[in-house]
Amino acid sequence: MKGHAKTWLIGLLAVMLLMVLEPHQAMAQSDVVGRWIPPEQDSVIEVYSCGNEVCGRIIKLDEPLDENGKPKVDRNNQDQALQGRPILGMELLSGFTQKKPGNYRGGKIYNPRDGKLYKAVLTLLDDGTLKIRGYVGVPALGQTRIWRRSAD
Repeated sequence: MKGHAKTWLIGLLAVMLLMVLEPHQAMAQSDVVGRWIPPEQDSVIEVYSCGNEVCGRIIKLDEPLDENGKPKVDRNNQDQALQGRPILGMELLSGFTQKKPGNYRGGKIYNPRDGKLYKAVLTLLDDGTLKIRGYVGVPALGQTRIWRRSAD
C-alpha cells in the first residue's frame, strides 16, 4: 500500500471511530438528564446536572392543589419545619455522581409519599427507562421503581 493510500485509510478509520465513540460519550454525560414519569404517573420529575452531580425536582403534578384549593405541601415530612414546603418544585434527587455510563451512586432520594429520605442508585436501562433503587443500609434491602421518559 502506498503512503498516501495508507494515510487516507488511517484517517478514514479514525473518523469512523470518532463517529462511533462521540455519541456514546455525549450520551454518557447526559444519559439520565431529562424529564421522567414515575410509576404512579401523577408527576413529572426533571433530572438535571447540578455541578458535577445529578439532581432532580418535581416540575409537574397532575393534581397540584389539595382539597382546599391550596398548593400541596410536604405534610408527610418527618421534619415538622419542612411540612409546609410546596411539593411542586421540590428537589427529590441529590448528590448522585456517575460511576460508569448510565450508573449513578452516592445520592439520595426523598419520597414525599412517606416523608423519608433514602440512599439510592440510578441506572439507565437498555430500554431507555430509569431504574431507581432506594434503600436504607444496603441496596439489597431496598425497593426498585422504574421511571419512563416524558414525551415533553
